Order: sequence, then C-alpha cells, then structure tokens
Amino acid sequence: MQNKLEYLLFLLVRFIVQAMPLKSAQRFGAFIGSLGYKLSPRRREIAFDNLRYAFPEKTETEIKLIARGSFQNFGIAFLELLWFPRITPKIMRSLVKPKNLDCLLDAHAKGKGLILLSGHFGNWELTAFGGAYLSKIPFNIIVQTQNNRLVDEAINRHRCWYGNKVVSMGMSVREIIRTLNDKGVIAIAPDQSGDRQGGLYLEFFGRKTATHQGPAAFALRSGAPLLMGFLTRNIDMTYNLTVESVDLSDLGKATEENIAEATRRHVAILEKYIRQYPDHWLWMHRRWKHTKDN
Repeated sequence: MQNKLEYLLFLLVRFIVQAMPLKSAQRFGAFIGSLGYKLSPRRREIAFDNLRYAFPEKTETEIKLIARGSFQNFGIAFLELLWFPRITPKIMRSLVKPKNLDCLLDAHAKGKGLILLSGHFGNWELTAFGGAYLSKIPFNIIVQTQNNRLVDEAINRHRCWYGNKVVSMGMSVREIIRTLNDKGVIAIAPDQSGDRQGGLYLEFFGRKTATHQGPAAFALRSGAPLLMGFLTRNIDMTYNLTVESVDLSDLGKATEENIAEATRRHVAILEKYIRQYPDHWLWMHRRWKHTKDN
C-alpha cells in the first residue's frame, strides 16, 4: 500500500511539473530543495560536517550557503528529470551547451567502447541524457535500484529517452566487458562511499576514504578509454557540458597498483570540479563513512 501511495504522489508531482514551463519547474525545484534543507536536519548536519572537513578555510556562513545550494541543486536536478519527456531537440540544444564533445566522439571512434564517469554533481541525470543526445551515441547507464519498484520503473523510463538503456548496479563483469567490446558506452557515477571490506582507500579532499575501483579496473582490462563528464549550471539555468579524458596511457595491465593509480586520477578530476562548483555536489551523502588515518 505504501509503495502505491508513493507512486501516486510521484505521478501527481510529475503531472504538476510537466504542466510548467521548464524555467518554472527549475525554480520550483530550487524551492523544494530549500524546503528540504529546512526540514531535513539530519541530512543538513551531514552536509555541514562534510563541508567543514573539505573546506576548513570557509566560514560557517559560507558553509551554510553551500549546503543550501546543494539541496537546491538536488531539487532542480530531480524536477528536471521529471521534465525529461518534454525536452524536444530544440530545447535540448538551448539547454545543454557542449564544450568539448569531440573528446567523447574521438574516444568512441577508437572502437573499444568507453566508460563515462560523472559524480552526483550538477544534474548528473542530464549529463547522460544530454550527452547521449548531442553525441548521437546511446549510453548504458548503471543505476542503483530504488526500493519502490513502481517509482523506480517510472524514473528509468525517463532516463531511457533518446535511446539510453538502464542497467542495474548488479551488472556482471562479463556483461560490462561484453558491452565495451561491442563498442558500447558505460555511464556511471561512482563517487559515493565504497565498501568497507575490499574497498580501495584513496584521498578525497585530503582524507583516505573507501572508493569504488570498478571503473578503472574495467578500463584497464578492456582498453576502453576512461572519460569524465560534468554539467555546470549557468545563471540563466542552462548548462555547459564538459568532457575530460583520464590519461591512462602510461599504465599497463590491470594490476592493483595501476587500478589504484587510475582511480586516483579520476577522483582528482572530480575533486577539481567540486572545488570549483561546491554547491553542485551532493554534500548530504555520507561520503566519508569509511575512512582510514593517513
């Protein structure tokens, strides 16, 4: 019963959002995010703690402004996701401005497939949605399954516009390698906390924390290029899509040492973007849940 009620609420919110112009939906998303900031003390305190550690030089006022902006960013990103079915090619071209899409196109042309990483940064859903549309290359998006199956299936239908395919986080190693060998694109946001046991502990904002090593391992094992894509929001609520290549040319086989180094490199790129646009990232997640002393 609870799942059905949640699904009905989801449908109601989606109906309201899709009845709005995009700019209104984005403003409504910022309002929802601000409301979440006020009504979610536990998540707010997690964001404060994370920000204090990551930016010890910032004042409490600055910390609170970034945290509030992070909640607003999440609200905007979610309502934009609900608005996806209304995005026409004309709207997409005005909404997302590619900066160096040739990086993705050239990597895909090598014929080894590719792995595109992002973080829970800006609108990560639109990164895959817009990237696939602008490049004309469908993505295989690896996602975490939601507890509510009805809501999960509805959200996944939004993600699959313009030919994208959604696959669960449990996708096997064999399936991923097969997809890459078939020149497919694997898209994933691996920036949340890794497993305590068997995880790779790397520095992120100066603190050794459990980090997912799968993307680097797959890139080294398959020879597929490893890229990173980020959407940064402009004042007018449009986005710039930036794609960067993670240089693995000096790394050989998928040894533990090389996997760790490749992971370190893509984590450093993510940190660079977060430092530039701190309110774009999901600070309310317990990213440093599993840590080790330096």
